[in-house]
Amino acid sequence: MGEWHTTACSLCYVNCGLEVQLDGRAITRVRGDKAHPRSRGYLCQKAQRLTWLGNHGDRLDSPLRRGPDGTYERVDWPTALSEIAERLTAVRDADAAAGRPGSFAYVGGGGQGNHSGGAYGSALMRWMRSDRVFNALSQEKTGDFHVNGEMFGSESCHTAEGVEDCDLLLVIGCNPWMAHGFPNARTVLNTLRNDPDRRMIVIDPRRTETADAADLHLPVRPGTDAYLLAAMIAMILERDGQDDAFLAERTDGFAEVAAVFARVPVDAFVAHTGLGRADVERAVDMVLAARAMTVRVELGVQQGRNSTLNSYLEKLLFLLTGNFGRRGTNNLHTWLAPLWGNSTGGRRSEVTGYRYIGGLLPASTLAEEVLSEHPHRARVVWVESANPANTYGNSAEVEEALRAAELSVVVDVAFTESAAQADYVLPAAAQHEKWEFTLFTFEWPHNVFHVRRPLLDPLPGTLVEAEIYARLFEELGVLPGPEVLAELTEVARTDRGRLLAAAGAVMATHPGLSEIAPVLLYRTLGATLPDGAAAMAPLWAASHRAARTMPRAVRRGLDVDLDGPALGEELFRRILTDPSGTVFSAHEWDEVWELVRRERVRLDLPELLDWLGRLDPAADAPDPEYPFSLVNGQRRTHNANQILRAPAWRRSDPDGALRVREEDLAAVGAAAGDWVAVVTAAGRIVVRAEPDERMRPMQVSLPHGYGMSYPDGHGGRVVDGPRINLITIAADRDPIAGTPHHKDVKVRLEPATADECAAAESARARVREAVAAGA
Repeated sequence: MGEWHTTACSLCYVNCGLEVQLDGRAITRVRGDKAHPRSRGYLCQKAQRLTWLGNHGDRLDSPLRRGPDGTYERVDWPTALSEIAERLTAVRDADAAAGRPGSFAYVGGGGQGNHSGGAYGSALMRWMRSDRVFNALSQEKTGDFHVNGEMFGSESCHTAEGVEDCDLLLVIGCNPWMAHGFPNARTVLNTLRNDPDRRMIVIDPRRTETADAADLHLPVRPGTDAYLLAAMIAMILERDGQDDAFLAERTDGFAEVAAVFARVPVDAFVAHTGLGRADVERAVDMVLAARAMTVRVELGVQQGRNSTLNSYLEKLLFLLTGNFGRRGTNNLHTWLAPLWGNSTGGRRSEVTGYRYIGGLLPASTLAEEVLSEHPHRARVVWVESANPANTYGNSAEVEEALRAAELSVVVDVAFTESAAQADYVLPAAAQHEKWEFTLFTFEWPHNVFHVRRPLLDPLPGTLVEAEIYARLFEELGVLPGPEVLAELTEVARTDRGRLLAAAGAVMATHPGLSEIAPVLLYRTLGATLPDGAAAMAPLWAASHRAARTMPRAVRRGLDVDLDGPALGEELFRRILTDPSGTVFSAHEWDEVWELVRRERVRLDLPELLDWLGRLDPAADAPDPEYPFSLVNGQRRTHNANQILRAPAWRRSDPDGALRVREEDLAAVGAAAGDWVAVVTAAGRIVVRAEPDERMRPMQVSLPHGYGMSYPDGHGGRVVDGPRINLITIAADRDPIAGTPHHKDVKVRLEPATADECAAAESARARVREAVAAGA
């Protein structure tokens, strides 16, 4: 038996603790880490295939430069970085000469359990005098952030769910049995199902595996979640079911909210959802009978119709009933370092008019920011640990934007679809080849931060992101000389308490250096950290900030009696040395109010109440030309995300099949196993059909994690499964947050043509051949 190594899963944002065994560069065995303070030995089905993250045939091992003919040549690191630095400087100087804002667009900055590069990439964005950030959060979550900011006072306030302690779990638009999304999801769901004193409601068009465990399943018509939630709230208020004491003590604006809901046409809204009123009444009965309800939502509503309004309504549901700030209810949570910011002042993009939310711009607007004729358009696109050409709406337009930019650079472990359009591709070390962590610290009242040590050495030719950016800034001439760095390094080694002051003095005499503080820490403090942990240096500043802003919670989490800088140092030490993760904050339940950034929670949000007042079932009829609702990116047993490219990873669903009810398939002249065209106004893709009677009538689904080009073993490449975003429309998005309606894409189905069937069969055979060859 080989040695067990402690690490964490990086396939979803829960990042459960794991122990693994290795054979060379392959992970051969995986088990849950019982010492992990959050997951406590839990293991789901996906983590068993972590080997495919960095051990596959599409890894990069050299910088690449695109030539005029579109082909790529290998170049060395000094050549790539010096050329990139020259072109970045030219754009930065041109921006300054024209008096325009920085035209640098930063895309990504980290993925699942892969956030260490974000601080360094953000430093480059600041040096380029820009703040245009696009990432997965702005593809999925910014409507929720906006509502949190208006209600709780900061967009970085973020709600946590008390699933382990609730007596009613309300699940809306997600399937934790497959997607997880909170710690120990299947264990928690089984416990709920087997406890006669606890209940669960699932709101989802499909009868999911989670719905099988529920006391009540409401198969809502796709796109009508806002109507259902509004009707439920109106019913609660009709019964005087609100928690008057809680509302009076902790909130403002209830009277204004109640007046709007008094005008909701409940029967018409319920009818529009396709549900019976008796079932909705039963759900309301369960909400009002609950001692402690917690609401769990996900992309089904956050990327559905009326998505920002959905986020407002789900929060009103638990706030109006007083299910906030107590054990088993929704709460807020702490951060070691916030994963997103707080946009203030109502700033909007000059190009698209969309507002900044959480410091982010909508991912759906990336191509517009580049392809616009606006004088302040984006001219540089820098992509790190992301694949917008496959994951953002209208893939063809995103590819065009990457090609049209004056400079496009992709930093990644593999030759992604985005890399295939870039001017330069820089190969990074994979997630388990470096020190790494996640900023998805979403728990309350105890919160955990886990730094993972590398399991493997970086693949030869690759660099960790911190080193890539440090070398780039050396080429840009921003970092001070070796003598100054050596002096700061000695301060970090011998008297760390003076490091900030010493670094501040250096920054004062070196223009631009303050913008790249994480890189300065990496080159100085990082050199003093043990076992090659240099890239973790920015966590030193985060640890001291946490100790300064919530000292009681940090002391409880660490179980120490320290204060001031000593507490920050101890937190940083624990983070680096605890292999299974560190409880960095522990609160009492009533201390959640210390995290609310308003004196009282604001309930009446005029923009969203006006939106609610405009909901009209008559104006929200299905489109006869595109009568089906497509779930873009369904989570299934063995699929993950765009970081797992090798087709051999999937043990099931090798084609990424279209799930559809048999009668709906027959109605368009197709049968099980046929190749079917899925058509939108943007185009068509051909997929294999698979009957699924769990789907709601006129609803179909395709999984995420497919549509990637992969080496076929014969010098060519083949696309594996449906590339869904070739048919999505970026402009079909939320009016406030710009989140795309990817969970309710309007499509029609057609039998594939003979030529399409032949091409699909050929691609399928080539993928199977690559899998059989061990690719």
